[in-house]
Amino acid sequence: MGQRLWPVELSGRLADGSSIGLRPLRRSDKDAFFALRQHNRDWLRPWEPTNPDGSSRRVSFARMLRTQREQGRAGRVLAFGITVDGSLAGQLNVSNIELGAFRSCTMGYWVGEAYAGRGVTPTAVALAGDYVLRAGNLHRIEINIRPENLASLAVVRKLGFRAEGLRPNYLHIDGDWRDHLSFAVTSEDLGPRGLIGRL
Repeated sequence: MGQRLWPVELSGRLADGSSIGLRPLRRSDKDAFFALRQHNRDWLRPWEPTNPDGSSRRVSFARMLRTQREQGRAGRVLAFGITVDGSLAGQLNVSNIELGAFRSCTMGYWVGEAYAGRGVTPTAVALAGDYVLRAGNLHRIEINIRPENLASLAVVRKLGFRAEGLRPNYLHIDGDWRDHLSFAVTSEDLGPRGLIGRL
């Protein structure tokens, strides 16, 4: 992983013909990013990570971009902005990237409410997943979801991720430790058409 894989831009089409893109966030995205987050504050709150000690450490947009760039080049985290017809629609992060005998990663994502139900998230997960399994030579992708998050559960089911069980008190979300259901897919699970072929 690392410099040979990042930065990268990925693209595809949604069922309605709209274009979807995955790319690193840019400084010019700042206003659109904060407007999207603000407009969707209530929509996202139940699924947002929080700090167990109650503190909230805010970083500037420029600092966030610098960190994402550094982690991408080091091959630890690939932080994508999701666009639909060129407009910022959300984010997808491929994180906890490990090589060696493990060759695994986790994936997390969010989209604005206006983009829900259009196939944006499954397509974004499929594009990023196929990229890290092929170009990144990873073996396994894991996604952990709160049992109450029906929209996100629909994403992994649509893409045929395997259910691997409950992780009690797995992540601190929306002010408390929350149970998560774990889902995974490995390179052996997929045919030559990959995750995109499962759409």
